[in-house]
Amino acid sequence: MRLTTKGRFAVTAMIDLALRCADGPVTLAGIADRQKISLSYLEQLFGKLRRFELVSSVRGPGGGYALAREMDSITVADIIAAVDEPLDATSCGGKENCHDEHRCMTHDLWTNLNRRMYEYLHSVTLASLVEQQRQKAASVSVLHDERSSTACRSGSKLTLTA
Repeated sequence: MRLTTKGRFAVTAMIDLALRCADGPVTLAGIADRQKISLSYLEQLFGKLRRFELVSSVRGPGGGYALAREMDSITVADIIAAVDEPLDATSCGGKENCHDEHRCMTHDLWTNLNRRMYEYLHSVTLASLVEQQRQKAASVSVLHDERSSTACRSGSKLTLTA
C-alpha cells in the first residue's frame, strides 16, 4: 500500500492554491511552475477536484481556480477521494477474497489500518496544512533576517545553504 503521486500532487496543489487564493483566482500554470508538476497532470487533477466541488474555476482574463469551500471544511481525505486515490492496505480491495477466494488471516489487521488511515486523513484539514506552511515560512524568514542582521553587524559575508 502506498499513496501515489496522484494523491501527493493533489494535496500539494491544494495547499499551494489555498496559500494564494486570497488574492484572487490562481492559475494552474503558476501552481505547476512553483510545485514542479506537469500542467497537463494538474488539469486532470483539478477536473476531478472541481467535480467533487473542492475547487471552482473562473474563466477569462484573470481566471484560474479558487477554493469552493472554506479551508477548514476540506480534509486530506476529501482531496484523496476526489482524485480516485485508493487507500487500501488489503490485497483484496476489501472484497475478502485475498487468499484463494477466501478471507486471509490478516484481513482484519489491514482493514483496521485502512480505517485508521482514513480517520487520520479525515482529521487533517487544508487549513491546518496551510497554517503549517505559513509557520514554516515565517520561521525561515525570521532565521534569514537574523542571519542577515548578524552578517551586517559583523561585516562578514553570509552564505546560506539549503
